[in-house]
Amino acid sequence: MKPKFKNTLDWEQAQLLMQPTFIRVLDHLRQKLETSTWIGTYEDVQTPLPGYQLCLTHQEYLIKINIWDICFQVCFIDYNPYLDQDETSPSETQIVSIDTNLIDKTGNINWPCLDDKAKQKIQEIFANLPIH
Repeated sequence: MKPKFKNTLDWEQAQLLMQPTFIRVLDHLRQKLETSTWIGTYEDVQTPLPGYQLCLTHQEYLIKINIWDICFQVCFIDYNPYLDQDETSPSETQIVSIDTNLIDKTGNINWPCLDDKAKQKIQEIFANLPIH
């Protein structure tokens, strides 16, 4: 789902946060996959945004997760890729608000907070898989 920003400040803060968030999410996914029974591969996707999709396989299960959706869950407050839809088809857009805890008083990235939230989101994803 494409995020829609309430104002220019939210857009600018998202610009600051997205690349570091993407890197932290991928690193925590790598760490989790090293100790998991799930096998992860990545494939290119073009919708709703160009990027990557994580394909998790284990036995007969195949779970696909858009990496941007994970990043958005880290960066934004209460981001839900399935808002106003059933759990199988994403909405087109969602108005988002930046999690300002991820930005320190000087306007820079709060790295410990960003790292903790990215790690938490990855743990939640794996905890909710059919087989842990």
